[in-house]
Amino acid sequence: MKRILKWVAIAAGSVVLLAFGGVFGASAYYSSEHGQGCASCHEMKSYVIQAHDSPHRAMGCMECHDAGLPTKLRHTWVHLTRTWPESIRLRDVDVLAMTANCRNCHQQEYAAWHAGPHSATYTQIFTHPTQNSPRPLMEDCLRCHGMYFGGSIRDLVQPQNTIGPWRLVHAGLSDQPTMPCETCHWIHREGAVETRPAERISVAGAAVPVSLAFYDRRERLHFAAAGLAIPQLYDGPRALHVSPDPRQGVCYQCHAPRVPDVGSVAAANSWGTQAGSGDDRTPMGVHEGLSCFSCHNGHDENARASCKTCHPQMSHCGIDVEKMDTTFLSAASKHNIHWVKCTDCHEHGIPRKKAASPAPAHRQPVSASSG
Repeated sequence: MKRILKWVAIAAGSVVLLAFGGVFGASAYYSSEHGQGCASCHEMKSYVIQAHDSPHRAMGCMECHDAGLPTKLRHTWVHLTRTWPESIRLRDVDVLAMTANCRNCHQQEYAAWHAGPHSATYTQIFTHPTQNSPRPLMEDCLRCHGMYFGGSIRDLVQPQNTIGPWRLVHAGLSDQPTMPCETCHWIHREGAVETRPAERISVAGAAVPVSLAFYDRRERLHFAAAGLAIPQLYDGPRALHVSPDPRQGVCYQCHAPRVPDVGSVAAANSWGTQAGSGDDRTPMGVHEGLSCFSCHNGHDENARASCKTCHPQMSHCGIDVEKMDTTFLSAASKHNIHWVKCTDCHEHGIPRKKAASPAPAHRQPVSASSG
């Protein structure tokens, strides 16, 4: 009996050693030759080819993909048993691990994103009483918050009501971001590092990153910013001039207007989709036609220095534009900075500009008269 147990222990130990040696040997192999090791598995070959033509072509696979021991064992098992899916997709845990690696190269962008609203965690979004009380959470919430989560809204938050208190089913997600970098960036997209548009599309005329794209949860694919539609919007019956900045196509995927409600004035008159409805923030009024990126930094949404980009500190009214009564100055202001109009403050009509005083007539010198 002891001999049998001894051989069983030796066999088990050998299996463990082989597994560990194979896994870590595979890691070294995959890390070598700039991803060619990963491409040796034919199910991964197309992804490696894409990476070699992407803005991240100089990176090795393992510099972005943080694969722990359980993941490596799972990959090995799937490959050996030939049970890989038709299209290999990253899981939420894979994406969250990658997000932490983005800061190794993009320190400034990562810090800006982490300080802004787009780094909101699962706890902040899905257990917030003010947000959850008006109506029950629904599947569509995951379109913008948690698009990589593998389950349904019921698998994420309980209870499913408007009373609460709410809790996350997976406690490990509590401090994880619901909108990681891969929400708006297609890491494997083919192309140069960045391209500059033919026309100036914002105040700063910033280049459009090749990787800018939106990850669609239902299709489980990224859609490039240039291929996303910018909607035609209306202010009442009037069609608005909307900036053609292609980067806004990504913004509109989440900050989207709603179709006019049945019985509303807009629906009754067939005026079309109204700006400012839903989560839309399309500029109207004095800012009509501006791009989102004219004021907002793409990563931290900071707009604190945006006014002075276009305005001198003092307006023609003699007032500092940053101290006018708008939501730029105070979130409690009734004048939303996105669609404030001159008439919102000048209720009795917009004052006319004072006519410039005429220049004094040029006086001809009096010539001395002869005696």
